[in-house]
Amino acid sequence: MAALRTVLRCRGGLAPPPPPGQSRGAAGGLLQRLGRWFYEAEVAAEWGERLRRYRLRSRNAYRSSLRDTHGDDVVAAVFTLSCGGGVRFDGQQHWIRGVAFGPSELLSFREVPVVALDLSGSPITYDGLDNLVPLTRLQHLDLSGCPHLDDWALGRLHVFGDTLQELSVAWCPGVTERGLATLHHLRALQRLDVTGLCVPCPGLVRILLEEALPGCQVLGLDVGDSTEGDTAPCLRPMRLWGVERAPPEH
Repeated sequence: MAALRTVLRCRGGLAPPPPPGQSRGAAGGLLQRLGRWFYEAEVAAEWGERLRRYRLRSRNAYRSSLRDTHGDDVVAAVFTLSCGGGVRFDGQQHWIRGVAFGPSELLSFREVPVVALDLSGSPITYDGLDNLVPLTRLQHLDLSGCPHLDDWALGRLHVFGDTLQELSVAWCPGVTERGLATLHHLRALQRLDVTGLCVPCPGLVRILLEEALPGCQVLGLDVGDSTEGDTAPCLRPMRLWGVERAPPEH
């Protein structure tokens, strides 16, 4: 049979199909190879995800050894700069960006409080806030566009209730109306940017924010804004800041 197939192939003819058993064996081998390939691809993807989470945790780790040497304000500054952000110390008019602190810079700012942090677009997480919450003079905090910021993280900002004057959480995909409800602790807040947040009934949420933060300018979430699928939640009472509220009647 093998000789016949060889002769037909040489003459340009079509060789007869292989025996059924041989065909099943070839198909079985192909399936085995495909199965092995998919398994290896799945393992590689899992390890890649583990590596990504490990790097994210490492970038948000608390700098305890640095705190023991130079204090909380330097810890917050070094963390912010490592995330590609900017820092302003008390008495400064310009931002410090894109540079690493050396020994002389650390010593010169050791007793100077941090008053402003720009962490926009950074990989900061709930755990990363450990580097910021000890600050006692923070007035400006920009967290806009942070992909890992969520409602739980916003709940930790209450420690800045007496000092924080400006806050931006614009375009943070993980922030919802539940996280915004925790901002009523920020009694000194004068400006709040919530542009681009995916919340139901943005106009109503803005009204509730303005009531909870009197004297604060709220940017974003205009009455005319809309979010896909936000009609149904507006028909139910909204429970924000521990108060049961119903939407105004039309």
